[in-house]
Amino acid sequence: MAKDRVTEIVQAALTSARDQGLLSFEGVPEITIEVPRSKEHGDFSCNVAMALAREAGLPPRSIAEHVVKNIAEDGIIERTEIAGAGFINFYLKPGWLHDIVRDIDEQGAEYGRSDAGKDLRVLLEFVSANPNGPITVASARGGVIGDTLARLYELTGAAVAREYYINDAANSTQMINFGKSVVVRYLQELGKDVEMPEDGYQGDYVTQIAREIAEKDGDKWVAADEEQRLTEFTRRSEAAMIDQQREDLEEFGITFDRWFSERSLHDSGKVKETVDLLTERGYTYEQEGAVWLRSSAFGDDKDRALVRSNGQPTYIAADAAYHADKFRRGWNKLINIWGADHHGYVPRTKAAIAALGYPAEELDVIIYQTVRLFSGGELVMMSKRAGDVISLSELMREVGRDAARYFLLMRSYDSPLDFDLELAKSESEENPIYYVQYAHARIAAILRKAQEEGWSVPAAGDAHLELITEEAETDLIKKLGSWPEEVATAAFQHEPHRLAPFAIDLARLFHKFYTDCRVLGEDRLLSEARLTLVKATRTVLANLLNTMGVSAPERM
Repeated sequence: MAKDRVTEIVQAALTSARDQGLLSFEGVPEITIEVPRSKEHGDFSCNVAMALAREAGLPPRSIAEHVVKNIAEDGIIERTEIAGAGFINFYLKPGWLHDIVRDIDEQGAEYGRSDAGKDLRVLLEFVSANPNGPITVASARGGVIGDTLARLYELTGAAVAREYYINDAANSTQMINFGKSVVVRYLQELGKDVEMPEDGYQGDYVTQIAREIAEKDGDKWVAADEEQRLTEFTRRSEAAMIDQQREDLEEFGITFDRWFSERSLHDSGKVKETVDLLTERGYTYEQEGAVWLRSSAFGDDKDRALVRSNGQPTYIAADAAYHADKFRRGWNKLINIWGADHHGYVPRTKAAIAALGYPAEELDVIIYQTVRLFSGGELVMMSKRAGDVISLSELMREVGRDAARYFLLMRSYDSPLDFDLELAKSESEENPIYYVQYAHARIAAILRKAQEEGWSVPAAGDAHLELITEEAETDLIKKLGSWPEEVATAAFQHEPHRLAPFAIDLARLFHKFYTDCRVLGEDRLLSEARLTLVKATRTVLANLLNTMGVSAPERM
């Protein structure tokens, strides 16, 4: 990559200036090479002179002059310029753009991959919705964030696994209420006059589960022991919802390597073992019959209960056991993607990890904000318990999988997301996913037409790429060349939402190129070079859409 080559050139120039006694510093500082906002400032810009000023004891411009004077002859740099306080701007020879097209042509679907994350074993836990209802739009946002981040890490060469944590503990109040709600609907299906409890679940999915039980078992459970009936209904309702959640997520393009049961941690004794280990390590104490974790010793704002006074372990005990299990399985980068209501769980979870002796810094928690649906300018109200929830499956039926994934990803996770249903369904340039996919379909149409008219698309190494000189062409190539860096940045900074504006920019640059530059013209060599660029654009656009879990249509 040209950016890496410029970095190496600057490093060598710094070392040469130091060896000559022109600059004094201990180690070569981290060098930041960026694309200037203005094209007038070159292809790349470097701020190393400002970063080194204090240690070198010289004004930044003086440092920049020493660096520039010690830049060795190199086939990639056409000229340099010192600007402002000491920025070094690099203007590269056109050949670097040709190399980008050749790399894309040679690597194809692999373009954008690297080995930057080859030492990482990344376990992403996301969605993890309670099995007491369908996957909601809010949970779907966490799903898109997690799945796209997993795809990004895979492109960096990391070993990646996706995990769904099932909140199915036997003492879960929410699951017990869910089971009670199904019991009520079951009895109502059989004509019994019973009322839904105030904290019951009203959704149609509750009625559907109850109806299926009634159709299969008849009145078997009407006169049954209430505790036995509740246990059985809770178990069957939970299983039905997990099956539905798995089906909806797979339709959404998300599959998990493991569905991890919270109950298994209790049944296997791992929760008790974890509490005992924390006690052995001196990080628990008893108070008023409960067992407490000294989480405040690790940065939490207060200590947290591990075991209630009635002997029942808390969520923190199970979470501690779960994360210890993750580390024991050999993962060295844990990423949890949680909803906004879990913000307070971050410091206590990290505290438990640290108390167990594991590196808490290897856990990153992404907290994503809420989703609001709008239809016709009106806010669509959603509530799982009230029964007017908008499920993921309904959203996909309304706008399609591609639009649902794209729209849920196109804002930073730390900002609330307003989802415009009408915009997502529209076939216009205002709809971002339509605009991006149309670029890919237009490219496919160009290549089909070229084939029909007898044009050939030469390998990039054989094409006369030196004929590609128009600004619209070079701007497009530069964007294509930034894809590998975009992948790494989005992965390691945990910013999968970066892909949405990148897609818009790439589509916009292609549409401009198509408008400004006639692809199939009278100059055959130029047309073949442009066809090579069109093909390269299709490759990067397809790789980008695939990373987002969105299709790349051939026709629209």
